[in-house]
Amino acid sequence: MLQDITAQIDSSSFPYLATILGVTSIAGTLGWRWWKQKNRYKSLQSLPSPPKHWLLGNLPQLLAAVKQKKYFQLLFDWSQQLGPMYVYWTSHPVLVLSQAKVIEDTIVNGMRDGSLVRSQKTIKAWNDISGPILFGQNGSEWQWRRKAWNPEFTSTNLSKYLEIISQACKQVIETLKKAPPAKEVEVDPLFVELTMRVICSIVLGIPVDRKCTNHEGPPLEILKMYEAMCILSYHFLRQATGEKTWMKYLPSKNSRDYWAARRYFGDFLIPHVDLALQMREQNQTDLPQVSPLFRESMLAKIAAKEPKYDRETLIAESIELLIAGTDTTAHTLSFAVGELGLNQRVFQQARDIVDRAWQSKGCINTENLKELAYIRAIIKETLRLYSVASGSTPLEAQRDTVIEGKVIPRGTTISWSMLAAGRDPEVYANPEVFLPERWLDKSKETSSLLMIDFGSGLHRCLGEHLSMLESTLMLALLLHYFDWELVNGRSSLEELQQNLLISPSDKMPVRFRLRNWE
Repeated sequence: MLQDITAQIDSSSFPYLATILGVTSIAGTLGWRWWKQKNRYKSLQSLPSPPKHWLLGNLPQLLAAVKQKKYFQLLFDWSQQLGPMYVYWTSHPVLVLSQAKVIEDTIVNGMRDGSLVRSQKTIKAWNDISGPILFGQNGSEWQWRRKAWNPEFTSTNLSKYLEIISQACKQVIETLKKAPPAKEVEVDPLFVELTMRVICSIVLGIPVDRKCTNHEGPPLEILKMYEAMCILSYHFLRQATGEKTWMKYLPSKNSRDYWAARRYFGDFLIPHVDLALQMREQNQTDLPQVSPLFRESMLAKIAAKEPKYDRETLIAESIELLIAGTDTTAHTLSFAVGELGLNQRVFQQARDIVDRAWQSKGCINTENLKELAYIRAIIKETLRLYSVASGSTPLEAQRDTVIEGKVIPRGTTISWSMLAAGRDPEVYANPEVFLPERWLDKSKETSSLLMIDFGSGLHRCLGEHLSMLESTLMLALLLHYFDWELVNGRSSLEELQQNLLISPSDKMPVRFRLRNWE
C-alpha cells in the first residue's frame, strides 16, 4: 500500500520536476553565456553603449529600426549621442566607428594584415540573397572572382560603354521634356530606371532602348525587377542585424516575398546564363541567336574566360551586380539634384562649366568629360553627406587588436556609420555645408580628405568608376537642359528611409523647366 502511494506521488511529480530541471538548465545556459560574454569582452564594457535589454541586448532596437526603415539613422543617432566609438550588444558585441580616418585605417590595415575579415553573419546574409556571391566570399574564393571581374570595371574598359550610358541618360532627358511645365516629377524612380537599364545592358547585353526587344531572354520589366531587388535587399538587412536564417521557411509574408523574388530573378537570368555557358562549351560566339550586344556583355566574357564559374554562381553574381549597380547611383543622383536645387551658387557654377564643355564639342563625350571635375566633386560631396551605403559590410576581429588605443577582443564585430563619418569635423571643415570645392582644393589643409564611400583597400567597390561616369554624365545633361526646384524643399533631403541603402522618403519630387536659350 505504501509503495503504491509513493509510486503515485513520484509519477504525478515527474512533469513538475522535468519542468524545473528544464528551466534550471535554460537559466544555467543563459547565465553561462552571459558570464562568458562579459568575461571575454570585458575590455569593451568601458566603452559607451546605448541602453539595452538585460537578455536581448540592443537587438530589439535594431530590428525595430530595420522594420521602420531607419536602421542607418539609429547608428547615426547613437554616434551623435555616444561619440566616435561605441559598442552595441546582440549575441556578440558590435563596435561602431564614426571617424573617417579611423574607419579608413581600420579597414585597410586590418584586412591587409588579416586581423579583420568580413563577419560570418554578414557573409551568410549576403549569400542568402541569391547563392554564393563575390561579396559573400573570403580568401582564395574571393580572390579569383575579384580577379575575373576587375578588368571589366576599370575606367579604361568602361569608356567603351559611354554610348550606352549616354543613350540611357538621353531617355531620361526626353521623358522630362515631355512632362508638362508645372508637373511634379519624382526623380528617384526615374534614376532607378536609368541605372537599371545601364547595368542590365553592360552585364547582360539587354538594349537600353525601351523600344528594343531582348532576344536572349525575357523582357526587362523595371517595376517587377526593382520590387524583387528591394525584397532581397531587405531580407539581407534583416539577416545581417539578427534575424535567424531559418525564419525564411516560416509561412509569413516576408518569407513568401523572399522566395518569389528569388524565383523571379532565376526565371529572368537563367536564359542569359545558359546561353553564355553554351557559348563557352561550344567555344563560339557567332551563334545565330546571339546579338552583338550580348557577345560583348560582361556575362558572356566572364563565362568564357573563367571556367570555375557555373550556372549557380553566375546567376548569383548577376543578381549581386544588378542590385549593386542600380540603387547606389540612382539615390546618389536624387540627393545631388536635391542639393543643387537648394544651392544656387553651386548650381550656377556647375552649369557654367557644363556649358563651356558643351560649346567646345556640341555634346558631352569622352574628350570633354575630363573638363567636368566640378561635377564629379558634386557627386563626391553628395556621397559625403548622403552615403547611400552607410555601413552595411561589417568586419570581424580574428584576434585581439587595438583601435584608437583600445584593445578589441577577438570575435568582436566592427562596423561604422558613414553618415557620421561624412560629418567628421576633423576631416571635413564646415561639415554641414554642401561645398564641392573641398574636393578640388589641393592645399595642404585639404590633402587629407577621404573618399571612403566606395570602401577601401583591395575590397574597394568594383563599380566606383561606372557610378562616377554614369552620375557625372546624367547630372551634366540635366544642368544643360533644365532649371529645377524641389517641391518639398529641404525635407526631401532630411526625411530619409532605408531598405539596404538610404533614399529620399518622398522619392524627391522636382519641377523642371526647359532652359530659355534666347
